Formats: sequence, C-alpha cells, structure tokens
Amino acid sequence: MSVALAIASATGAEPLLSADSDEALMARIAAGDEQAFEGLLGRHLDRIHHYLRRLTGRQADCDDLAQETFIRVWLKARSFRPGRVKVSTWLHRIAHNVAVDHLRKAGRAARIEATEPLRDEAGPDALRQQAEERQRLHGALGALPEGQRSAILLRHQQGLSNPDVAAVLGISVRAVESLLSRGRRRLMTLMGDRDSAGNQEGML
Repeated sequence: MSVALAIASATGAEPLLSADSDEALMARIAAGDEQAFEGLLGRHLDRIHHYLRRLTGRQADCDDLAQETFIRVWLKARSFRPGRVKVSTWLHRIAHNVAVDHLRKAGRAARIEATEPLRDEAGPDALRQQAEERQRLHGALGALPEGQRSAILLRHQQGLSNPDVAAVLGISVRAVESLLSRGRRRLMTLMGDRDSAGNQEGML
C-alpha cells in the first residue's frame, strides 16, 4: 500500500463514512486493512493538519508532517492499546512528536501564518480589525515557548481536555494547568491588552 498516496487522495476530500468506531478502525488497521486506514484519514486528517499548521507556523511544512504522522499511525497501529487513551489523543501525540522533532531539527521557532477566513458578515473596518487582532494573536502564539503554545493549541483549538493534553505532551495534568496559566498570561503580555487577549480562544 502507498500510504503517501492514500494521504494525498484524502486531503481536501469528503470524509469517508463508516459505522465503525475509531477503536474498531484501529483494530482493522493493525490487521493491515487499507480501507479502515482511509476511513481514519477521512475523519482525522483535517484536524491533525490544522494542529500541525498552528504548531509549526508554516503550511509548506505541515503537509509533509501530516503525511509523516499518518505513516507512523499505519506503522505503529499494533502498538495502540484501546482503553488506555482515545484514538484522537493518540493521533495528536504522534503529530505533536513529529512536529517537535521537525522544529528542533530546523532550529527555529514557529512563525504563525494567519490563513483562516475572516467573518464576512462584518463591514470593512471590522474585517480589518479582525485581521489585525488575529495577526497579533498568531504572532504572540509563535513567540510562546513550545510547551505553552502546544498546551494552548491542544486545549483551545483542538478541544482536548486537560487529561488528554497531558497524555499528548507526556506530562501531568497539573503541569498542563501550569502551562496553560503561564501561556495565557504571556499571551496577554505579548498582545498588549487584556481585552484583545480575552478574545484569543475564538481566534485560534
């Protein structure tokens, strides 16, 4: 099977529907089921891709990193243990490790690109303000230490619970809470005012 081809064909495509749970798909993938792998891709590729882009800051990087993530998913499927962690959390952990390895090898910090569409129901002035605030937030995110940025993205962008964030990062829940608290305070400082920082979750 060409895992790269499966990933490429899944990008931008409609998710494949399946009555199987994520755990059932993983069991089938562990047995070499290519259709199950395509089903898992259809469900999770966009979300993982979005996280990678936010964490690394570059669209050009995250395409390759998403491919590497799911190649590892295919190769490591037999190591997944249902009941210990959710499939989505396990996928985020693999993606996180792939991204962190990439950033460390590249020897650079993330520079977040603001590429999401703005809310078009607003007028020109409001759209311009949205763009400016979003750019400030993304610049501030890119300036955060890796751990704080990861915790904030996983919690507020990806919607993971604190225990799931802890599982992704390989730390305790208390350590996650500390990262989130310090990261939020740092964002407020970097963005320059508390009102703008208070809207950060909606702009992630």
